[in-house]
Amino acid sequence: MQKTFLARLQSGARNCLIGALLLILGIPLYQFLLLVPSGYSNALNSQGQTMAWIHANTLLFLGYRALLILGFALMLSMPFALFRIIVAQEILGREEEPVEVVEDEEDEELAEEETGEIEEKSESVASQPENSMPEFAWRGKGFAVLATWMELIGLLVFVLGTLGSTFYYLMISFSSNYEAPLSGLFAIVTFTIGGGLLAFACLFFGAMIARSGRKLWPDSWVFFSYLALAIAAVMCGSAVEVAFNSTGQPVLSTFAIFLFGLWVLWYGVMVVRLRAE
Repeated sequence: MQKTFLARLQSGARNCLIGALLLILGIPLYQFLLLVPSGYSNALNSQGQTMAWIHANTLLFLGYRALLILGFALMLSMPFALFRIIVAQEILGREEEPVEVVEDEEDEELAEEETGEIEEKSESVASQPENSMPEFAWRGKGFAVLATWMELIGLLVFVLGTLGSTFYYLMISFSSNYEAPLSGLFAIVTFTIGGGLLAFACLFFGAMIARSGRKLWPDSWVFFSYLALAIAAVMCGSAVEVAFNSTGQPVLSTFAIFLFGLWVLWYGVMVVRLRAE
């Protein structure tokens, strides 16, 4: 792996590490040390109590939402970086495949053509500019392409949905009426649409790596893929739960976000530890 390519990956991975740590450590600690003593848990019993608590604890509420938004925003570099890693690993894995012994001239010609094709692709990879991918990189990677865009859009939906609901709740909390009829809509957009997209992204990324398994990937990446499949199931459950109970406090959403943070943390650790060949 070239140093310039690796340096870009690791720079983004460090941001992902910070974002993941905010989700799995920063937010729980913030809740335990600041929100719970201020009566946040009791405020969740009803919408009116929630708006009253936000009105009385505006700075605490903004701090909590800022951590949540920042955590997801720092992960925006992950989707395309993970796609590039998958493409690079599969290209290198194909180049390293042993050439089978041929027994007749026709098979020998076919083997020579395949070897030439691999060498041509290898040269194409080496000659690509730093910020581009070889033309053939997208071939046969339909699920990885879907996963890339789904994760990127899912992260953006989480960020924008959380940001929008933050301003909406602030506006309602300082009004004379504490009713927030759009709260269910914001929950569905953030957790059902955004969470659903992230669930399918985890599913497709996990399947792309798991299908090759240990023949192509180290054990840590194989574990990473299986963890993605498990997280996809939890996040799908969270998306469905919010869709059918958008007015209540979702049970699976917090757990799903925590697991997603662990998955991103695992990714960041693995990428930061990579060394150029």
